[in-house]
Parts: sequence; C-alpha cells; structure tokens
Amino acid sequence: MTSRKTYHHGDLRQSVLAAALDVIAAEGPGALSLRDLARRAGVSHAAPAHHFKDRAGLLTAIATEGYDLLAAALAAAPELRERGVRYVRFATDHPAHFQVMFQPELLRTDDPELLAAKERASAELRAGVAGLRTAPDARAAGIAAWSLAHGFATLLLTRNVDAALDGRDPEEYFRSLTGLLFTGGLATEAP
Repeated sequence: MTSRKTYHHGDLRQSVLAAALDVIAAEGPGALSLRDLARRAGVSHAAPAHHFKDRAGLLTAIATEGYDLLAAALAAAPELRERGVRYVRFATDHPAHFQVMFQPELLRTDDPELLAAKERASAELRAGVAGLRTAPDARAAGIAAWSLAHGFATLLLTRNVDAALDGRDPEEYFRSLTGLLFTGGLATEAP
C-alpha cells in the first residue's frame, strides 16, 4: 500500500509571490523558476502552476500587485512633487515589483487585473498633473513628470547616482531636482 503525501500550506499563492520577489530582488526576473519556487515553498513542483499557470502568470501577478501598491502610494500624496517622491520611495521599497512592472515582454499584457491596476496607477499620476495651475499640455507634463521620477528611481536602484547623492537623502535630492528642472509653468501648482 502506498502512502499518499498531502500537504496544507496555508497561503501558497502568497508564499510563492514572496519567494519570487526575493529571487527577483537578488538576481532579477530572469532567475525565476516555478520549480525552484515550489522547492523553496516546500510543495510539489506543480503546485505553483495551480495559482499562476506559468512564469508569465506569476510575473503578471507581481506586476499587478506592484501597480496596486504604486497607486496607493501616489494617492497618499497631495501634489505632484510629492507624488514623484512617493514614486521614488515605492521603487526603493519594492524594487522587485518595480523591475517587473515595466517589462511588458515578461507579462500577460492583456490580463484584466493587470490592466485595471495599471489604470489605477495611471489615474493617480494624472491626478498629480491636474493640480498644476498652468500646463498647456497636461499629457506632456505628465510624461515629463513620470520620466523624471521613473528615471531617477531607476538610476537610484542601479546605484548610478550614488556619487551624486554623496550621502544625501534620495527623496530630498529628488525634490531639489524637480525644483531645478521644473521652473516656471510646470512647477507652479494650484493653491
């Protein structure tokens, strides 16, 4: 008579996501393997597929979670400059999410949950631009603001601005960059 091995993991989905985030933070998304994540979670190699189907499904779930976290972070800031600071903080607090979110080739880009989460984050970015008093082209202003925050966050995560920071707080440094670059109409916010 064979004994059948059973398990009760609790929240396997969350355990696999957490393990995946650890791997991505340490080695990048290319290092992800569902089989390795199953081993780390102490479950059969097929168990993660029940929740994510495949690697793209897992990465899509990570990106969806990331966009939801980003939307919440942005919503907590009252004006555009602070939304930029929150964007940079999100990237440093959630580097694995940040790496995955902006690599569409890794994701199921038509996933309804991903699309809804991306729209929530985009709406929060647009809301920050809506507070500007004079922005002749709100879309261009939004792209400029997003480019600055995203670019700075990326440079920060890849340690390409360490020398420029010279020990200064990255968030304060980002605030000074926005003041330096966006003078005039784009930096003038509605009361």
